[in-house]
Amino acid sequence: MSRPYTIVIKLGSSSLVDENTKEPKLSIMSLIVETVVSLRRLGHQVIIVSSGGIAVGLRTLGLEKRPKHLAEVQAIAAVGQGRLIGRWDRLFSYFNQRIAQVLLTRNDIAQWSQYKNAKNTLHELLHMGVVPVVNENDTLAVSEIQFGDNDSLSAITAALTGADYLFLLTDVDCLYTDNPRSNPDAKPILVVPDLTQGLPGVNTDSGSGSDVGTGGMQTKLIAAELATNAGVHTIIMNSGTPANISKIVQYIQSSEGQTYKGDLLDLQASELQKLQHLGVPLHTKFIASGNRHHLKNREFWMLHGLVTKGSVIIDNGAYAALTRKEKAGLLPAGVIEIEGTFQQLECVDLKLGKRLPNGYLDPDISLKTVGRARCNYTSSEISKIKGLRSDHIEEVLGYCDSEYVAHRENLAFPPH
Repeated sequence: MSRPYTIVIKLGSSSLVDENTKEPKLSIMSLIVETVVSLRRLGHQVIIVSSGGIAVGLRTLGLEKRPKHLAEVQAIAAVGQGRLIGRWDRLFSYFNQRIAQVLLTRNDIAQWSQYKNAKNTLHELLHMGVVPVVNENDTLAVSEIQFGDNDSLSAITAALTGADYLFLLTDVDCLYTDNPRSNPDAKPILVVPDLTQGLPGVNTDSGSGSDVGTGGMQTKLIAAELATNAGVHTIIMNSGTPANISKIVQYIQSSEGQTYKGDLLDLQASELQKLQHLGVPLHTKFIASGNRHHLKNREFWMLHGLVTKGSVIIDNGAYAALTRKEKAGLLPAGVIEIEGTFQQLECVDLKLGKRLPNGYLDPDISLKTVGRARCNYTSSEISKIKGLRSDHIEEVLGYCDSEYVAHRENLAFPPH
């Protein structure tokens, strides 16, 4: 390989724990450890995002099914997380490789300073030659602060560390046009040049792959979109053969600069031919967005690291000003309406609506979420100054903390 890379490897519960017996798949874990150690010896930095804490806790406590009550799930996670990291530590110790446990919730990156601290901690661990093992802190997480699944957590981790590659290991070789277990005519999707264009002809509504996990192919596509928007190549591959990671990285590097034209389904036949000719195993690669689409750290944090508390509905004129090359801040004149209740600097969705001649929101036009913002005013304050010129703010509120509802550095929009 031409240079060292930062590689994030995500493993789901179904890759680490047997769905029927709930026993650990130590053979898979051992292969992962051998692969990580091999990659480290080649000079690469590796991060593992490991599910399985709750599944391990279920086995330890002799429980058959995941309970429904939050307190029970959190207690099970408290038991399982310690055991899971203990297994990883024992396996890595045979190779004298140090690891570190990193448990996160959205609350841990809710402030920009916290996000940067998490980033700095992970970079320092990598600099020390340590392999971070990241997992959601299921012992503390509630729905409001959950990442929801470790696919999304792995994408945020990859963006946080500026990774080159994100590998989503699962129990199938790649993405297919349909569920290959139920449809023998399902065809492999091996390369996706631009996920923002969608996946025409592909059925991804297959749900979770097992009853010990929370993910499915849909969550992996969401993770791939998050990661590729941040400039990270994302790969779906089979967890049973983790040693293939090195081979796939080499193949992707040899294909860099290649352009993909034509219909998505038509591209797959030529890609399959290349893989077979070079002896590269089946996998799906989602190509990272070009430099002009890369989200900056702060933009990514706002779009994917925070939980929104409400919405600010803006008009077309405001949207055009906010998304031009030299984007402006959001002025109250561009705000039509607000939704929900939020405080100053809490994150909100920006939605595009249509203003009627009387200044009110057109109820017949569907709202479209176009970005996010952290506002200088509360929801009640914005409700009072919406549609006004900035020089009227003090007259209405009795004070004027800012002429902007949201400064441009507190606005974020996904690539489009």
